[in-house]
Amino acid sequence: MEPVAERIAAMGDFPTLQSVLVHAAEERTARYEQALAAGVEAKEPEGPVAVVVPLLAGPDSALLRVIRQAVMDSRVAADLTDVLGPHPLLAEALHVRLSEAGLARADRARLFTVATAADGIILASVGGEEAVQAAGITGMLLAARLAVPVMAAALDQEGSITAVAEQLRSSGSQQLALAPYLIGPEIDPSLIAEAAQEAGCSAAESLGAYPAIGKLALSMYTTALGIAPPQPQGTSVR
Repeated sequence: MEPVAERIAAMGDFPTLQSVLVHAAEERTARYEQALAAGVEAKEPEGPVAVVVPLLAGPDSALLRVIRQAVMDSRVAADLTDVLGPHPLLAEALHVRLSEAGLARADRARLFTVATAADGIILASVGGEEAVQAAGITGMLLAARLAVPVMAAALDQEGSITAVAEQLRSSGSQQLALAPYLIGPEIDPSLIAEAAQEAGCSAAESLGAYPAIGKLALSMYTTALGIAPPQPQGTSVR
């Protein structure tokens, strides 16, 4: 299993969560003090300084512990939401990534087929058995979209991908595809290629910046604050 510290380091040279939370708290206090100095009648800030939304498709206890610790170390009042999945929008995103790689039809309603379309999907997650179980829920939604069997496996458990590939082949699937159930920076990208090679199949890209990720993050944010999400223009609020 890839050490958590190495997985975090692989995410690149970005500001740490702790530093971002501290900066947000300082900025909020500074704006309040500036308003008072300018003679503006301002209400003292209250409530959480920030809402932290883990960009994880499924549960990953090791990374979530790191996130919780960063929030605690910042000493900032911040709300921490759940992970993004399982969710139907993630099944949609997986479908799109598979179709972009030529491994699935873009639209089940269309009559044409893709010559390289897979007849069995390995949904690859990280985070251990809990993550595999959660990925399996999204996998059922993906299977309904593609009308092919989908089984979840763990990228961070040795032999898991290969075992699932053998299980799919024994049940009749011959042309498999690996669908990473990942946002992207959770693991070294080379592990996806290695897993696909072990399973003897092609792989789609990670979910990455697919629009559904932003929608889910926004939903987590508004739910945490107890506010209604923004409505599309022309949509009535009931």
